[in-house]
Amino acid sequence: MKSIIGEIKEITVEAQELINHIGETIKIHGSIYKIRKMSDFAFVLLRTKRNVVQCIYSKEFSLFSLDEMKEESSVIVTACVKGEERSRTGYDLQMIEIEVLSKPVEPSPVVINNKCVDTSMETLLNFRPVTLRNEKERAIFKLQEGITYGIREFLKKEKFTEIRTPKIVYAGAEGGANIFRLDYFGREAYLAQSPQFYKQMMVGVFERVYEIAPVFRAEKHDTSRHLNEYTSVDFEMGYICSFEDIMQMETMMLKHVMEYLNEQYGDEIRLLKVKLPVIKEIPAIKFKEAKELISVEYHRPIKDFDDFEPEEEKLLFELIKKKTESEFVFVTHYPSPKRPFYAMDSVENEEETLSFDLLFRGLEITTGGQRIHGYKEQVEKMVRRGMNTELFESYLMMHKYGMPPHGGLGLGLERFTSKLLEQENVRLSTLFPRDINRLIP
Repeated sequence: MKSIIGEIKEITVEAQELINHIGETIKIHGSIYKIRKMSDFAFVLLRTKRNVVQCIYSKEFSLFSLDEMKEESSVIVTACVKGEERSRTGYDLQMIEIEVLSKPVEPSPVVINNKCVDTSMETLLNFRPVTLRNEKERAIFKLQEGITYGIREFLKKEKFTEIRTPKIVYAGAEGGANIFRLDYFGREAYLAQSPQFYKQMMVGVFERVYEIAPVFRAEKHDTSRHLNEYTSVDFEMGYICSFEDIMQMETMMLKHVMEYLNEQYGDEIRLLKVKLPVIKEIPAIKFKEAKELISVEYHRPIKDFDDFEPEEEKLLFELIKKKTESEFVFVTHYPSPKRPFYAMDSVENEEETLSFDLLFRGLEITTGGQRIHGYKEQVEKMVRRGMNTELFESYLMMHKYGMPPHGGLGLGLERFTSKLLEQENVRLSTLFPRDINRLIP
């Protein structure tokens, strides 16, 4: 009988460690990314889990035929690490032997080993399992990993508890028609539009909570900014003094994320030529004032008095950047009719809510604000909106048995990543997009 002791013996070296093995013969595994044949030797690019490593094949020291290698083959290479001052890495890998673990049975449908995948959005997404192997395409999602790592590190430091909330729910948090319905063993259920109800409930348990998880919106939009499934970064915190506490916390979080990316993801930042925003402070402007400012500065009549048009978000960004150099702006005090029933109204003006959106480079990436924590106040607002409070008994339970003042936010991970990379379409920062037309791969 064998015993599994929980130990893996590594026989290969990580690409990042090669600089420490100059003068040694090592083994390294990966996929053959590109073969560039020269007159009497070849450059062989090996794609490892994070880096593309340049190897050199030559009959002078390679004990196998160049024909044994095929692009996208999985291999283990035995190589000598030779110091080389002219190389960007400081070394060359001289290939001695190769063990081929697998070979593709068909040529790639898309050329993936150039600097960029030069194809249409449709083809890029249709062949996602292949196109993601491109060095730049996969770097997007390595950087996205860094964003979530940075967020988790910050929130842990700020004493937030990570939670897991249901994605099959009895009632939608936002309500309306933009909700996916399910047959749940003969009962009607829904895919969660957000973890709103549950993260509020958990404030009564842990005080500060967060979740990074998918949410679902049945919006029939086919635009560059909308997805039907996206990743939401949500946090909720209790015992706040003002909804501005939420904005302060997000500002601190974003500062930390930028520092974390700069420290830990330099390779991806250089490869993707990312311009990380410098965050000293983030300006805040009331919704009504922002609308009037845009109208005056750009001679645009206000058509929608309850929300921003996409073009207005871009114009506000241009104005704020010009005045403050900030690429972020908080827009606060949104009209009450445009915000959910749990949003707390302002004492000074009941037509406004203690809520905000955060715009980044002209796109809304965050919605947040203070919630109603009193049972009486919450029920009254629901009744004013014609809602059946009996359908929300489990939600109102927390109010009935006492809740502290609290609030929170939801940040769209894909939108944030997309704007960080200055992309024109959020699908480019979505691993496997789900929109009104796309269900595979």
